[in-house]
Amino acid sequence: MNGAQILIECLKREGVRVIFGYPGGQVLPLFDKLYDADVNFILVRHEQGAAHAADGYARATGKPGVCIATSGPGATNLVTGIATAFMDSIPMIAITGQVKTFLIGNDAFQEADVTGITRPITKHNFLVKDVKDLARIVREAFHIASSGRPGPVLIDIPSDVQLQETEFIWPEEVEIRSYKPTYFGHPGQIKKAAKLISAAKKPIIYAGGGIIISGAHHELKALAEKINAPVTWTLMGIGGFPGGHKLSLGMLGMHGTAYANHAIMESDLIIAVGARFDDRVTGRLDAFAPYAKVIHIDIDPSSISKNVKVDVPVVGDAKNILGQLIEEIKTTQDISEWLKTVEEWKKKYPLRYGDKGIIKPQYVIEQIYEATSGEAIITTEVGQNQMWAAQWYKYNQPRTFISSGGLGTMGFGLPAAMGAKMGCPDKVVFDIAGDGSIQMNIQELATCVCNKINVKVAILNNGYLGMVRQWQELFYKRRYSHTCLYNPDFVKLADSFGAVGILITKKEDVRPAIEKALSIDNVVVMDFRVDPEENVFPMVPAGEAINRIIGGLA
Repeated sequence: MNGAQILIECLKREGVRVIFGYPGGQVLPLFDKLYDADVNFILVRHEQGAAHAADGYARATGKPGVCIATSGPGATNLVTGIATAFMDSIPMIAITGQVKTFLIGNDAFQEADVTGITRPITKHNFLVKDVKDLARIVREAFHIASSGRPGPVLIDIPSDVQLQETEFIWPEEVEIRSYKPTYFGHPGQIKKAAKLISAAKKPIIYAGGGIIISGAHHELKALAEKINAPVTWTLMGIGGFPGGHKLSLGMLGMHGTAYANHAIMESDLIIAVGARFDDRVTGRLDAFAPYAKVIHIDIDPSSISKNVKVDVPVVGDAKNILGQLIEEIKTTQDISEWLKTVEEWKKKYPLRYGDKGIIKPQYVIEQIYEATSGEAIITTEVGQNQMWAAQWYKYNQPRTFISSGGLGTMGFGLPAAMGAKMGCPDKVVFDIAGDGSIQMNIQELATCVCNKINVKVAILNNGYLGMVRQWQELFYKRRYSHTCLYNPDFVKLADSFGAVGILITKKEDVRPAIEKALSIDNVVVMDFRVDPEENVFPMVPAGEAINRIIGGLA
């Protein structure tokens, strides 16, 4: 086989059924073989769309997403999507073409050092210089991307390597001497953690994206119910614990619920699982959870004690460790007073919004939740739309909330919805978008229509770059510097792509429009004209302790 044939055969053996990408000069040998390959190739309209679609596919299915681009600008257009996946620990394989091996380093046409460029934003990357190494490299790439703490892996393949021939040998086993993730917690650390839990009077469980990645949602629920501890989660942890559960506190942090923030600040024990204590959660570090001991469970030892000092570190897979911990815990304290206090906070600081007779974005999301019975996969763009989607749609299952957390990438939601729908074709997939963010990759509407990827897009159109405008309102004396948008007619734009556009300007038309969209067998873009100066509350100002909350109504 030649290199292109070997690559396709390896992808098939890894179970890849869909690839997102864009052709170009240095991947022509590969695309020639894709012409006859039994693989569903989705031609995107921009390489960034390919990376985000592969990412959305991975988040929805748990399987590595795959994207392909040519050398130079094709490869660099993947960079934002690769960084997005890296920050959120998403398994992805990015395959790029490269100039011929003897031209590397000569500033050849469309040459870029993509392995050098992506080294800080990939879990690992490879430059293939000999076709004999290709099968082993692909096998290792999938293993690295999907094991331990997952992440994107890039394979850069020069065009002459794609044409070189060798005998195809499939490596059944992967053995990387320097890469040995830990999957089970150390028994001594499990005992220490169980001892702290047994002594705690104000425990709280803080769950992150590791719960989703590990598939540990059942174990998390079992632990919470065994020790009767309230549960809060990060943006990436949404869906890891049922939103409607009596122990649920919702999301914590900058735009988390006030009661989750108060609870973690007053707790005497934080059981952190698959979370990294990022700045949007902790606020001012020296004021964070001053009374709490910390148990930190994570498969990545470099994440433990990186931001917050930990009393009991437990390295390993969340699902396994929670199972071990449940077995080890024998007794707990009476925490009824703690739960009573938490319930009082819930009553005192509910999520709320005003009603001025115009469409409120929170109301739109509530209606999407009701119309879909909470069963949809929700992707988001980034900004106010993202936070409202996190706050007002109740998620009871993992892999139903798909959003760019760590990098906060505008333009993520539509291509991610496309990838999620390809991975879960029987699910309703909604992209909750802002009018600014949607325009960054709106060209992927063409991809969706051409391939009958019938996602639904709900644009919360407030005429602003909403989250930046909110900060300008609150902290920059309403000096709205370059945040007011001149938008296209989204209905006409949708129609021009062959999708269906719906304009909604009245509150009473919100639910009928959503139900109409769900009944249409096509891509639907809903343009909801919402309150232009509605803010996301609660909010913790940057640099403040997370119980210093700005609340109120916009």
